[in-house]
Amino acid sequence: MRDRDELLRIFSLHIRRILERAAPDFDGLQEIRLRAGRPLAIVERGREVFLTGDGARTREAGAAWRVTAQELRETMEFVGEYSLYAYEDELRQGYLTIRGGHRVGVAGKTVLDGDKVKSVRYISCVNVRLSHEVPGCADPVLPYLWGDEGLLHTLIISPPRCGKTTLLRDMVRQISDGSRARRGYTVGVVDERSEICGCFMGIPENDVGVRTDVMDACPKAEGMMMLVRSMAPEVIAVDEIGRYEDIDAIETVLYSGCRLIATVHGSSLSDIQAKPLFQRLAQEQVFERYVILGDSFRSGHIGEILDGRGRKLC
Repeated sequence: MRDRDELLRIFSLHIRRILERAAPDFDGLQEIRLRAGRPLAIVERGREVFLTGDGARTREAGAAWRVTAQELRETMEFVGEYSLYAYEDELRQGYLTIRGGHRVGVAGKTVLDGDKVKSVRYISCVNVRLSHEVPGCADPVLPYLWGDEGLLHTLIISPPRCGKTTLLRDMVRQISDGSRARRGYTVGVVDERSEICGCFMGIPENDVGVRTDVMDACPKAEGMMMLVRSMAPEVIAVDEIGRYEDIDAIETVLYSGCRLIATVHGSSLSDIQAKPLFQRLAQEQVFERYVILGDSFRSGHIGEILDGRGRKLC
């Protein structure tokens, strides 16, 4: 992982030393969890372990280092570069995205403005979810995503932690760059959580291809409309659709002639079809390919690939 040292610098000095002693495989490290008064935990390749004050791994919570409130405060000061108030708009969503595309999720006491969350204060839990690039992980999928008229509308269905964003990122890169067999497409990415492209100051740090334009930290529905109006994309890619306004925007994208690649949380096609939000899309067979990720410790592990009628292709 290229930004290992920079990532470690967001933690308080003592937590940083523990992580350095633990020497985790950062390519397989998925989460680092800090909870005030509770054990320091990491998730490596789908398995959770606790860390002692010396950086040793243990399954016993009682033997692990218990994170202090001061260590949490120091960590959030480093994350927010000593100006957390400047990140209130992001914090009210429950997370911050830092350089490299890593997401820092927070929980604690919320501050309300009417019936809406204004910010999160007295933070008691921090979860750092690491972003990973896995070049080539889309290789087994891409041959199934082309038809006589080009790229097919595709929905990636995945449980949490199965690598859907990692797979989407590599699909965008390869579709954008093209190959000897296929030309490159102009791709528009709506990266609402800054996880796909890992933008810093608006510039992608992850490799998402030479023909890719990014709307960073933008709501999906609005971002799709902006890209269609201004950037003439041939393909639009979005992560984690799940609101009615997303569905309305998707229909506009389809009418504009763009191809669509999207992801959604779910365990199977029937799971998605049972949700009222997706029933119309399923009935109209909007998506011509469904990629279902398996519940595996390997990012982007393919469970099966289905056509628009739900027939198994792979």
